[in-house]
Amino acid sequence: MPKNLVIVESPAKAKTIERFLGKEYQVESSFGHIVDLPSKELGVDVENDFKPKYTVDKEKKALVKKLKDLASKAETIWLASDEDREGEAISWHLAEELKLDKDKTKRIVFNSITKSAIQRAIENPREINYNLVNAQQARRVLDRLVGYELSPVLWKKIKPGLSAGRVQSVAVRLIVEREREIDEFNPEASFRIKAEFKTVDGSVFAARLNKTFPTKATAEEFLKKNIGASFSVSGLDKKPAKKSPAAPFTTSTLQQEASRKLYFSVSRTMQVAQRLYEAGLITYMRTDSVNLSKEALMAAKDAIVQNYGETYSKTRNYIGKTKGAQEAHEAIRPTDMKLQSPSLERDQARLYELIWKRTLASQMSDAELERTNVKIKANKHGDEFLANGEVVKFDGFLKVYLEDTDEEDTVEEQDGMLPAMRVGETLLNNFITATERFTRPPYRYTEASLVKKLEELGIGRPSTYAPTISTIQNRGYVEKGSVDGTERTYVQLVLEQGQLAEKKLSETIGSDKGKMVPTDIGMIVNDFLVSHFTKILDYNFTAKVEEDFDEIAAGEEDWQEVMKEFYKDFHPNVIEVEENAERASGERVLGTDPKTGRQVAARLGRFGPMIQIGTVDEEEKPLFASLLPNQSINTITFEEAMELFQLPRKLGVYQGEEIEANVGRYGPYVRFGKKFVSLDKGESAFDVDLERAIELIKAKEKADAPIANYEGKEVTKGKGRFGPFIKWDGIFINVNKKYDFDNLSQSDIEELIEAKKKKEAEKLVQEWPEEKIRIEKARWGRHNIIKGRIKVELSKDVDASKVTLKEAKALLEKKTPKKKTKAKAKK
Repeated sequence: MPKNLVIVESPAKAKTIERFLGKEYQVESSFGHIVDLPSKELGVDVENDFKPKYTVDKEKKALVKKLKDLASKAETIWLASDEDREGEAISWHLAEELKLDKDKTKRIVFNSITKSAIQRAIENPREINYNLVNAQQARRVLDRLVGYELSPVLWKKIKPGLSAGRVQSVAVRLIVEREREIDEFNPEASFRIKAEFKTVDGSVFAARLNKTFPTKATAEEFLKKNIGASFSVSGLDKKPAKKSPAAPFTTSTLQQEASRKLYFSVSRTMQVAQRLYEAGLITYMRTDSVNLSKEALMAAKDAIVQNYGETYSKTRNYIGKTKGAQEAHEAIRPTDMKLQSPSLERDQARLYELIWKRTLASQMSDAELERTNVKIKANKHGDEFLANGEVVKFDGFLKVYLEDTDEEDTVEEQDGMLPAMRVGETLLNNFITATERFTRPPYRYTEASLVKKLEELGIGRPSTYAPTISTIQNRGYVEKGSVDGTERTYVQLVLEQGQLAEKKLSETIGSDKGKMVPTDIGMIVNDFLVSHFTKILDYNFTAKVEEDFDEIAAGEEDWQEVMKEFYKDFHPNVIEVEENAERASGERVLGTDPKTGRQVAARLGRFGPMIQIGTVDEEEKPLFASLLPNQSINTITFEEAMELFQLPRKLGVYQGEEIEANVGRYGPYVRFGKKFVSLDKGESAFDVDLERAIELIKAKEKADAPIANYEGKEVTKGKGRFGPFIKWDGIFINVNKKYDFDNLSQSDIEELIEAKKKKEAEKLVQEWPEEKIRIEKARWGRHNIIKGRIKVELSKDVDASKVTLKEAKALLEKKTPKKKTKAKAKK
């Protein structure tokens, strides 16, 4: 039995650490927190100094018993969870729940999983930092109080199943307010002047007028002044300039750059970074520090000198500007700067390269530039054209990396390199344009720009950004936009060779893919909370709470006193709203039904946004129609609302089966018996006719016809959400780009099926064929029990090979949805 037991929170981390420690060390994982507040009760004694009630989840009981047994036999227990508040709390919970002897328990921390870092940690153990523990307890308890007390109010006043949270609700508020700014925005037109000039030696360059004209008439008047004008260089200014590199990555800036450069979601970035950290390749990925250690600075310098030479090296120390920055970690950096391209799966390799380049660039020389500003005058008016050029004299850090910017960040417009000119030189004018341009509404938030805004406001901390953004999407308050935009025409006046012409051009505006758009339910919940819980939804209050947590972590505040101060105002507010506030549905009256004379309104119903004809007060029951996926309570028109009552549209009969058109979760479709056929992009369920529906059905039948036979079973093919596939024996098999999907041969099909069978066999842990139940390996070391479409994930600490049929059935039973009664189904 090893003398030392090391407990970390992650099995991947445990495997990496095990490589660095000798046989006298046994490394085990706690799989995160071993205790937490109970899920089905408040779990906080508000009458007794907000004492939390921690319980061990039943899935963790076997693990806790195992760790307790190992700890009792070890001479020394090393608690090695992460170096932040959450990690400190995990160590404290382990010490309490396992009843560890203080004299043989040591707390160690490291911000990278390398042999030297772990050795240093073992040589410098410390005790559990109860200030950090209390800061974590304060966050957990306060968030539980807010969620547990606010959510039932939302169920009662809006709709069952809703939730609220201290940080998530503020994040939704930011998105809702931005959407309203966009809705209320009125674009203003103006005309921008651009020109193209040619030097005497034939070099062409662009210039612009440093002002705009409010109307077409004033722009046209200016262009006419240039007819027959001669142009010359009136000013030439060359200035040296420098561009400095960005600081190394913090959690927030990594999330932003991975979004801009790699198109990762915030949660994807953190998942991939976690793998890199656990593999010992980067330092801890939850940090708001831009600091680098002396060893890191030296390693970066060595890598720069070796790869690019001494002139490219410039050692820099950065100071963070983040409001309320907590624990003094290092910035996110590679643990070994010599390792530029480790062998990794694609996403890990891309994120590692981004971190490596950013770290290296942060320690490189400034880029040296030469900026040229040219002024061009005309002999017929006093307005001057301007041309800006930029030449890189020494690339410096640009050789490795340049930080991207968000679209809302203004960037000085440069025209590239300008030709050689001198003051007084005559220029030829090729043409001048006056183009109608419109002011732009505020941009919707991306995940990354929302993180940036939360950080600027001091709301949340590195560990909270990703879960907050995941939560507001999972709750259905916000969704990734798929706004196609609309076409807008604009005018361009062109003066060329003394002739003035007018062009009508068009552009697509308002197109937003992947931006954060609030849903109807998100807006209604936000408005209710802002109206009735002003303090909780206040940005400054939320930031102040974060500062309180920081002060608790520093030992300057008592966490229970902070809870008392918060709860004395919060709880009475909840009671008052629960008793006196009116229900909220976001109702918007659209007009009157011409057939019945009854009110038509858009509102939130029990099953989502809908249109209602009539009111509950009337003798005749109201009529209801659900909104389509791309429609909103706030923007739907009366005409669009009335159209909804046409669905589903009966189109006719084909082969003895009725055909109807409708709209579902994935868009418009026609139904023929049990077959559902999607309409092509741009087609509408309101317009499709019987002839087109039959055409689509025939195409679907042809596509679904068997393309081969294997082992006596038919093979069909199709295209789904995840690309092309073949279906055999009830199994869907993805067809990758290696194959010609339109011309699959019998050997291709056999190869795909056999590869899938082999993969499934490797995943299989055990099965009960007579019950059609199997247990398979899943991602991240977990296992799933599967029966048909029902899937149950086993806890990480459960030995999947020892699960009995009885246990598997019991777990599936819990997951199987109960059948609706006839009465409920009818309703």
